Amino acid sequence: MIREMAEDKANAKARCEEAYAKAQALQGKLNDVITFVDPEEQLENLPEEGLMRGVPIALKDNVITKGVLTTAGSRILSNYVPVYNAHIVDKLKEAGAVCIAKASMDELAMGGTNLTCFKGPAYNPWDQRRMTGGSSGGSAALVASGVVPMAIGSDTGDSIRKPASFCGIVGVKPTYGRISRYGIIPYASSLDHVGFFTRSIEDACVSLKVLAGRDDRDMTSSCRPVPDYSAELNSDMHGKKIAIIQNVLDGIHNEETKKIFNDLMDKLRARGAQVDVYEFDEALMEAILPAYFIIANCEATSNHSNLDGIRFGVREEGKDMQEIMTNSRTKGFGPLIRRRFVIGSYGLFEENQERLFRKAQKVRRLIVEAMDKAYEEYDCLIAPASGNIAPLIDAKQDQDQLSDDYLVAENYMAMGNFSGYPSMTVPMGFEEGCPIGVNLTCRAWEESQMFSIGKAIEEITGYKDLHAEVK
Repeated sequence: MIREMAEDKANAKARCEEAYAKAQALQGKLNDVITFVDPEEQLENLPEEGLMRGVPIALKDNVITKGVLTTAGSRILSNYVPVYNAHIVDKLKEAGAVCIAKASMDELAMGGTNLTCFKGPAYNPWDQRRMTGGSSGGSAALVASGVVPMAIGSDTGDSIRKPASFCGIVGVKPTYGRISRYGIIPYASSLDHVGFFTRSIEDACVSLKVLAGRDDRDMTSSCRPVPDYSAELNSDMHGKKIAIIQNVLDGIHNEETKKIFNDLMDKLRARGAQVDVYEFDEALMEAILPAYFIIANCEATSNHSNLDGIRFGVREEGKDMQEIMTNSRTKGFGPLIRRRFVIGSYGLFEENQERLFRKAQKVRRLIVEAMDKAYEEYDCLIAPASGNIAPLIDAKQDQDQLSDDYLVAENYMAMGNFSGYPSMTVPMGFEEGCPIGVNLTCRAWEESQMFSIGKAIEEITGYKDLHAEVK
C-alpha cells in the first residue's frame, strides 16, 4: 500500500487531507491523538521522489517535532514546543511522508495500557470498551482504524509489539541501533528502540528502509549498510528452523489462544519449516519482569531528572527553587510515574546499586546468553504475543502479577529489549471479534529473515491490510 501511494503522485494531496479529516472524525471515539498536524504546508514542500511521497503517517508523541507540541503524554510537558526535529522526522520528510498527527501514549512511555496519558485513555478500534495496549497505543489505533498506513512507535519492553497484538496489525521493533533515537524523549536508554506499525509486511519493509541508517548524533546507531528489505522478502519456509517458547505456552490458560497458535505452527510446518518446542530455564523466564522493572525504572529516573519545571515544561509556583521543582513534579506527573521514580531512585542509591541495579544487569546478561544458545540451532523464537485479546478498560484489574500467566506469558517480549534483537508481532487470529497476535524474534540484524517468516504467516492467515471499521 505504501509503495502504491508513493507512486500515485496525483492524489497525494487528497489522500493526506482525507486521512487528516478521518483522524479528526474518529477522535471522539478513539481519543488516539494528542495533537493534530495540518498537512497543508508539508504538501506544498513534497520532494519529487521518495519511498513515502504523499503517504500520511502519525508519530508517537515522544518524537520531537520542531514547532509542534510534543508532550510524551505527560502534563509536565503539555506546553513543550521543541526547536528541532528528531532524526527520523527529517528522514520521513526526505522520503515524502506527511505527518497528520502526534499520537496518544502512556505517560513518558511508562506503561502497557495507554490509560495513563494526561489526555485520557486511547480506545481500541475493534471494540472501544477495550484498551489498545501501550505505551504506543495511539499510533496502533491510528493504523488499525485505517487512518494511516504507518505510524511511529517506541518499544522499551513490548510497547509496540503488545499494542500490535491487541489492534490486529504489524508491529516492528528492529535491532538496537538500526534506527536513530536522536530526538526521541527517552524512557530507558539501554532498552529503548524506535519502531513502527503497518498493516502489511511489505509496508514494514519499506518503512524500515526509510527509517534505518547511521546518525552521528546517536552514537548507538549502527554504521551497517541498510538492505533492500523488500527485495529480500521470501516467504519460502523450507530450511527455516523455528523454536516455540514452551514457557510462554505453559503460562497461557486461554485454550482458544493456544489453539489458534498451534494451528498456525502446523501450517508453517506444512509449508516446509522445522518448528520445534524449546524450553528456557524457568527461573530465568520468571526473572525477566523484575530485572526489567529495576533497569527500566533506574534509567528512567536518571533520564527524566531534567523534568523539573525550571528548564522547560509546566512550572508550578513555590517560594524557592526547591519548592518549585517539588510542586512541578508532584502535579506534573501521574501517580504511576511518581511510583516508578521512587523505585528508580531507591535502586540508584549508592548502597543499593550492587544489590539491585547491578544484579538486574547480570540477570539480563544471563537471559541474553540463553537466547544466543537457542540461536545456535534456530533462526527464530516464536510465541503468542499475549495470552488474551485486549482487556476491557473498565474491568477490575485484579490479575496476580506474580502468577505464571502474567509473569512469563505477558512479559517475555522484554527479551527482545534485553538483547536488542529484532522482534515483530503480526496478527494470527480473532477471539470474540478482536484480534490477537504472534511474536517473532530473530538474531541481530536479521530483519530480512524476520520479515520473510512474517510474510509466510501473513499468507497463511490472510490478514494483510487488516483494519477495523470503527462503529
